[in-house]
Amino acid sequence: MKRTVAIEVPLRIGEQITISGWVHSRRDHGGLIFIDVRDHTGILQLVINPEHAESFKVAEELRDEFVIKASGNVREREGHLKNDKIPTGSIELAVKELTILNRAETLPIQPFAEAQANEELRLKYRYLDLRRPAVQKNLKKRAAYYKFMRDYMETHDFTEITTPILANSSPEGARDFLVPSRVHEGKFYALPQAPQQFKQLLMVGGVPRYYQIATCFRDEDPRADRLYGDFYQLDLEMAFVEDGEEVRTEMEPLIKSLVTDFAGKTLKFGDEVPRISYAEAMETYGSDKPDLRFDMKLTELTDVFANTEFGVFKNAECVKAICVKNGASLSRSQIDSFTEIAKSEGAGGLAYITYENGEAKSPIAKFLSAEELAAVKERLGAGNGDAIFFGADKRMIVNAVLGKLRSEFATHFDLKDSNVVALAWIIDFPFYEFDAKTQKMDFGHNPFSMPKGGMKTLEETENKLDIVADQYDMVMNGYEICSGGVRNHNPEVLYKVFGLLDFSPEYVEEKFGAMLNAFKFGAPPHAGCAFGVDRIFMVLTGEENIREVVAFPKNGSGVDVMMNSPSVVEPAQLKELGL
Repeated sequence: MKRTVAIEVPLRIGEQITISGWVHSRRDHGGLIFIDVRDHTGILQLVINPEHAESFKVAEELRDEFVIKASGNVREREGHLKNDKIPTGSIELAVKELTILNRAETLPIQPFAEAQANEELRLKYRYLDLRRPAVQKNLKKRAAYYKFMRDYMETHDFTEITTPILANSSPEGARDFLVPSRVHEGKFYALPQAPQQFKQLLMVGGVPRYYQIATCFRDEDPRADRLYGDFYQLDLEMAFVEDGEEVRTEMEPLIKSLVTDFAGKTLKFGDEVPRISYAEAMETYGSDKPDLRFDMKLTELTDVFANTEFGVFKNAECVKAICVKNGASLSRSQIDSFTEIAKSEGAGGLAYITYENGEAKSPIAKFLSAEELAAVKERLGAGNGDAIFFGADKRMIVNAVLGKLRSEFATHFDLKDSNVVALAWIIDFPFYEFDAKTQKMDFGHNPFSMPKGGMKTLEETENKLDIVADQYDMVMNGYEICSGGVRNHNPEVLYKVFGLLDFSPEYVEEKFGAMLNAFKFGAPPHAGCAFGVDRIFMVLTGEENIREVVAFPKNGSGVDVMMNSPSVVEPAQLKELGL
C-alpha cells in the first residue's frame, strides 16, 4: 500500500510511497533521468527508468521548480552514488508514476543560488524568496520563539487578551496611521501605536496580569533595526505594582532564557543584568542603548584641560575621549572616514593621539603641555599601539559624537561578538525633553508613566528637565528591545503632566476620556512594558537586517513592492468616505 509522506519522515527500503514537492534539479543520463525533489523537510532523489514509459515522458518535460507528485519504491543507492551531505543521501525513489501538478516559468530570482539577488528584487518576488532555506529556517524558528514566550507568560499567570486594531489617535512618540470612517464622515480611527490605553483599562477592569503579542502601527522611517508600518511586541501589564523593579525582575528571566536556552548564545554578564541610569548611560557610553559587549567608555577630560592653551579644548563646554585599543593601526584614510562620521553627529573635526614606541604622535600634540599629555594617557590607560580620540563641544554633542564613534570603532575592530549577548536595563529617564526640531518641550517617552515623586515632584521641581520618570528600557547589544514604566493611574497627575506642556484639561479629556473616566472608579497602581519581538529575534538569529525575520516586509522606503502598496484607490471609494 502506498502512503503519502514528507521527505523527512523515516523512509524504509522496499516501501511504496508517494511524495510531492518542487523539482530542485534534473539530470538526464541518457538511459535514466534523475530528479531531486524538494519539500519543506528536505530533498530526495528520484530515478525514472525508460521501462516506465509514461513517467519517463513526463520526466523529460520537467524543469526546475515544477510542482510534481511521484510514487514508487524506496531503495538503497549503490555505494559509489551515496551522498553523505544530505539525510536522504543513502536512498532514492524508483519512480513508477509521475504527475506534473503545476508548471513553472523561469524564476526571476534564484532562491538557491549562492549569490542572491538584491533586496528590492527579492522583496518583489518575496513568495519565491521564502523558498530560500535560511528564510524557511527563520519562519520555523520564529514560530518556536512565539511558543517559548507564550509558555513563559502562561506559567507566570498572565492572561492573553487581544485589543482593538481600530482605535483612537493618541500622542505616543510617532505619527499615527489614520483610517477614515464611512459611517461617521469626517472622523477617523487610528491604528494603535501600542495597546497602551487598552492595557491600562484592563487593569481597571480587574485583570491582574495581561499580555499579548500585539500588532502595532507607527508611521516612522524604516531602518535596519526598525520595520515600517506594522511590527510586533510582547505587550504586558501587571496590577498592584508601584515600582518598576518588580516588572524588571518578573520579565528578566524570559529574555535571559531566550538568549541561552532558545538561541544558544552566551550572556556577557551571566545571570546579572546591570541597571544603568539614563544619565550614566549618556555620560559613559554616549547612548541610551549602549552595546556593552565591549568597553571603550567615554572618559571625562574637561578638568584636565581647564587651563589649556589649545583653543579647541579651551573654548569647549566639555572635553571627553575614548581609547581605541590597536587604534594606531588605522591609516590616514581610515581616520578621515571616522572624522566624517564624527562630523555627521555635529563635530567640527576629530582630534586624536596615537601611541607608538612610547611616543605620543598627533597633529595636536604640539599644542598640549607635557602635563596634559601625561594626564590624558594615564586617565585613559593608553599603551603602545592604542589611539585616543577626542570630543570637544557642548556636552550633548560630545556624548553623541563619541557614542557613535564608539560603536563604529567596535565594528571596525570586530569587537561585536554575535555569539555574545549583553543585556542591561536603562532606568530613570527624564520625564520631559527639549525637542530641537520644534523648539518645544515634549514627553521623553510617553505621557502615561508616573513621575517619580508624583504630584509633589511636578509641583516643586523648577526645571521640568529635572523631573525623572519611573520608566525603563532593556537594551541588547546596542538595540533597545523593551520600553516600559510604572503607569500614571491618578487623573489629577495626568492633567498636571499635560498642563506643564500647556495642554488644556479639555485636550486631555478629548484624547484620553475613557481612561480618565475609568481612573475615577478605583484604578489600581499598575506597571508594564513591551518587548520588540522582531528586533529581539533579529539579534538572536544573528541577522543584521530586521526585514529578514518577517515573512512579508516592506522595503527600506516603506513600500510593499510585491503587493504594490501603498496604492491609489478608486475615486468612488474616496467619495464614499467623504474624502
